[in-house]
Amino acid sequence: MWFLCVFFHRLLDYRRPEVESLAELFGAFDQGGGGNGCAERHLEWKLPENHHMDSPFHFVSLPSEEIARKIANRSLLVKGIYELWGKGSSHEELEEAIRCFPDERKLPYLSPDSTFKIIVDSFGKVISFEEQNERIKGLSYIPFKGRVDLRKPDHKFWLMETDDYGSNNGLPPVVERSVFFGREIGAADRKLLPIYQLKSRKYLGPTAMDAEMAFLMANQGMAQPGKLIYDPFVGTGSILIAAAHFGAMTMGADIDIRVVRDGRGPDCNVWSNFNQYGLPMPISLLRADNNLPPWRQGLGEVFDAIICDPPYGVRAGGRKSGGRKLLKGIVGPYTVPEDKKGDHIPSTASYCLAECVHDLLDLSAKMLVMGGRLVYFYPVVRDEGFTSAQFPEHPCFTMIASCEQILSFRYSRNLLTMVKTSAYNGEIAELARKKHLEFKENHLKWMEDGNLHSAVFSPADAQVVASGKSDRDSKPKYRGKYV
Repeated sequence: MWFLCVFFHRLLDYRRPEVESLAELFGAFDQGGGGNGCAERHLEWKLPENHHMDSPFHFVSLPSEEIARKIANRSLLVKGIYELWGKGSSHEELEEAIRCFPDERKLPYLSPDSTFKIIVDSFGKVISFEEQNERIKGLSYIPFKGRVDLRKPDHKFWLMETDDYGSNNGLPPVVERSVFFGREIGAADRKLLPIYQLKSRKYLGPTAMDAEMAFLMANQGMAQPGKLIYDPFVGTGSILIAAAHFGAMTMGADIDIRVVRDGRGPDCNVWSNFNQYGLPMPISLLRADNNLPPWRQGLGEVFDAIICDPPYGVRAGGRKSGGRKLLKGIVGPYTVPEDKKGDHIPSTASYCLAECVHDLLDLSAKMLVMGGRLVYFYPVVRDEGFTSAQFPEHPCFTMIASCEQILSFRYSRNLLTMVKTSAYNGEIAELARKKHLEFKENHLKWMEDGNLHSAVFSPADAQVVASGKSDRDSKPKYRGKYV
């Protein structure tokens, strides 16, 4: 069944991958994948004629209305999914299309014992209240027999328009205007974002994940009841809060004992964040090092998803256990006296991005169930012209989505979603080590400790400093990747 999927005009890269992840979560794909526990992930998409890839309007093929409704109700970026009754470049063409739409599909929603509401919406233009009323009156050719109910109608119908807007409205101009009319199947509930907004949260850190992005990550990780989700860089718990909201069991770790144990007091810590929203507490929060994971030998495949935001040295640098002197062999290993263990803070050393990502992929390959997902952010210096082939790889994983979030004109981060498709063993581990060394060699110029920070915050060249102009002056207003 083909549906009209209308997106919010934000985070353009994230929109289709989120729908595809939710489609798999709700059983839209046939299971199989050659016996590796990985579903065949294919979803058909089409664009309306003359529409740009970044347009809010897309056609998507889904197995049923029930799955479409579940996707729309859980999604953060889907404004609504609709059964399309007609479209055209004018209201006259729209009328002709609606009249041609089969009566057996229209009449059940136009019966006298039902209530309905018509909503007029637009993209790239503003329609006044008077114009909205005129457009609703213009739909008199549709034989509505039920009663109007503006509060809780049985059926909602949407009349949506997009004009031949210019480039200043956020997209390249379309060739002609489009008018859509359809019955609402489901709509996003973005009311949860004000509830979970960071400014109202009890315990925050400098790198706390934005609530909207945390929920998108949880959707990419397919969080749901019965799943166990792990964040090895838990911080103040923003990602686990989103996963717990969707019913998943959660578990986290951080190298800073002051974060996972103390916070800012008994009523201002990671645990109080979960208590604030009435969410199930994490199974455990560990003081653990991603470089030296604490798991016993032979333990594996316990997590359904690992979702995290690794430290990449822009706002906060990564740390690993040991301290510089210990790692360099200047001092030997030591034992903390019993009377100091309660307040002891272990020494740490700098932890570069390349090493951090390698350890994260190795941990995930060991600990994820087959078909489990690794969802994490990876930084990109946009001036370097990164392509998807230059992202970290691992023999156990297949990358299914890469979504760019532009943070500045020189710096962005990509949310990478990877699915475990092969079992972990010694041979795989050695192959992964070689891939890591090759990757590190190719990206050494900015992945070394401190270089990424310099690339992000230093001027592009001396001429920029001399002229007082920034890259912003030469960038077009439209910043999408599709031309």
